Amino acid sequence: MNQALADRLRFLRAFVTNPRQVGAILPTSRFAVRDMLDMADVPGASLVVELGAGTGSQTAEILARMGPGARLVALEIDPRLAKLLEERFDDPRLQVVCDSAENLGEHLGEARADVLVCALPFTSLEQPLRRRILESMPGALASDGVALVIQYSPLIQGELHRLFGTVRRRISLVNVPPAFLYACSR
Repeated sequence: MNQALADRLRFLRAFVTNPRQVGAILPTSRFAVRDMLDMADVPGASLVVELGAGTGSQTAEILARMGPGARLVALEIDPRLAKLLEERFDDPRLQVVCDSAENLGEHLGEARADVLVCALPFTSLEQPLRRRILESMPGALASDGVALVIQYSPLIQGELHRLFGTVRRRISLVNVPPAFLYACSR
């Protein structure tokens, strides 16, 4: 079985096990990932943080764009998917953390991200958890950092405007369903 099909099946299994946590039945398309990452300077980043790494569809493209001295901290709450990421990517720049995104601050310490990539399904998360994660994101960014958020609904846009000074939006139609891409900065 090829890797793309295997990833779709893993992702579907994770969705069936916990639909509110996963929020989609398929991984994000590589076209939508590229569109999203084009909205920030990933090659110039020293620290990139990924929330909701899943099967690594964003992780692979982030690593391909990052400089040799940069670091990627990828948080994934599902232990099976976190293990898959560790096995799939033999890259010293990558640190996989199996934990909830709401605990991001514990894993960053004093460091701040130049780029934060977030693929969490905010519209399916319970309101208190969604609020905690969203409110932690601006403080996890460097002063000139950018938070990239991918969603399958525009419903989160108001909350992003409340938390960030600037929010740019694109729509990637080459995804099932179409993806709303946000670049947020303070």
